[in-house]
Amino acid sequence: MLIKGRSEAKFEIIQEMTSRDNNLLNISTLCSVAGVSRSGYYNWLKSDTVRKIREDRDRHDFQLIVEAYKYRGYSKGGRSIHMRLLHMQPMTQMNVKKIRRLMHKYGLICPIRKPNPYRRIAAALKGSTVAPNLLNRQFRAFGPRKVLLTDITYLFYANRKRCYLSVIMDAYTKQVLAYAASESFEVDFVLETVNSLIEHHHIALTAETLINSDQGCHYTSKKFIDIIKDAKIRQSMSRKANCWDNAPQESFFGHMKDEIDIATCTKFEKVRAVIDDWIDYYNNDRYQWLLAKLSPNEFYQYTKTGIYPLQCPPPIQKDAHEEARNDVDV
Repeated sequence: MLIKGRSEAKFEIIQEMTSRDNNLLNISTLCSVAGVSRSGYYNWLKSDTVRKIREDRDRHDFQLIVEAYKYRGYSKGGRSIHMRLLHMQPMTQMNVKKIRRLMHKYGLICPIRKPNPYRRIAAALKGSTVAPNLLNRQFRAFGPRKVLLTDITYLFYANRKRCYLSVIMDAYTKQVLAYAASESFEVDFVLETVNSLIEHHHIALTAETLINSDQGCHYTSKKFIDIIKDAKIRQSMSRKANCWDNAPQESFFGHMKDEIDIATCTKFEKVRAVIDDWIDYYNNDRYQWLLAKLSPNEFYQYTKTGIYPLQCPPPIQKDAHEEARNDVDV
């Protein structure tokens, strides 16, 4: 019966067997039982030095991967590690396939997003306050500060206590421009978010800027609509029960919930501190493949100045329509 397994593992067993004092089998017999060739075994023996050099190199590179993986305490996949290595000093260029190979080799695992069976689309309100869907999923067709996305998500902590997070993000640069967390679902924290946007970013907004949301009661409220009108920002709303019309925002919340851990937080103030830290990390240090391997804030500066901040050449950017199809993977 032939032994199943990798050839390298079989060669190691044969070498260990032949080194025993009580071994009665010759190499030909052992190779035949293992299902490997005798010449292959001898070639493996001759390449021992090369294997040791390769193993030392893999271990050295894996230490760099671990350093990038642990940066700021948030787990990362192969692409994120690749981009973090580009931002390290000194810069390290490492192929994504090699990063994934070494992660698999040494058992480094990145959590994978799973479908959320409890996700619910916010209830929509019918009436004259529902704005038309001006955006029509053209998330990245118009450049920075032209399309803003906003939404609310639920966060659970400390024995299923619930709080809420309102976020406004730039659909082109993926920057979080304003956010507010609240223990109450009243409209006030949404108004706080949009007021913060206007206070800190109004100078960069134009009459062409639109803000897209779902048809939830917060965004159809008179207070919210009045603030938007006064700031001369156009309002757009996704179609009823259609999360794809706001896909980048939904994806943002999904990644955030995968990467933060608030289950052990006993107070809302601690939850807010975790959110503050992660959004700072997201804007400044969480690099994205579709943003030329830069963080959202870096990408915004790149679009303004045309100066690529890394020492390597900037990647070729996809056209806006192709990028829009991949927005769910931010």
